[in-house]
Amino acid sequence: MIKQALNKLQAKRSRGAQAEQRARQFLERAGLSFVAANISGGGGEIDLIMREQTTLVFVEVRLRGNQRFASASESVTHSKQRKLMQAAQYYLQREKLTDKVPCRFDVVALQTLDSEQQPEWIKNAFGAA
Repeated sequence: MIKQALNKLQAKRSRGAQAEQRARQFLERAGLSFVAANISGGGGEIDLIMREQTTLVFVEVRLRGNQRFASASESVTHSKQRKLMQAAQYYLQREKLTDKVPCRFDVVALQTLDSEQQPEWIKNAFGAA
């Protein structure tokens, strides 16, 4: 039973890593530059940090095959947004970038890992209120 749970967790992590790689490639083709991935701190984790010209873009990557309750983009709850903003603040402080660079939060949503499927890119999906 424990082995089965570990296998399921490993499969989920693998799918998540594949989704992040697809999102990164998609954003790079759109002209963004890669900065960092999987930054943890401040109570949250940022999947991707990209740069679009002078703007630092914090990207949440969502993969949702089952849309029964919400689409991938709708699954970024207020609680998740708060954690992402805390992690971004942590990163900005760590890198001594606070008040020096414009930032935004984007969501890249994938319904499948199929390379033919176009990701949904929501620029400036949410922000600090």
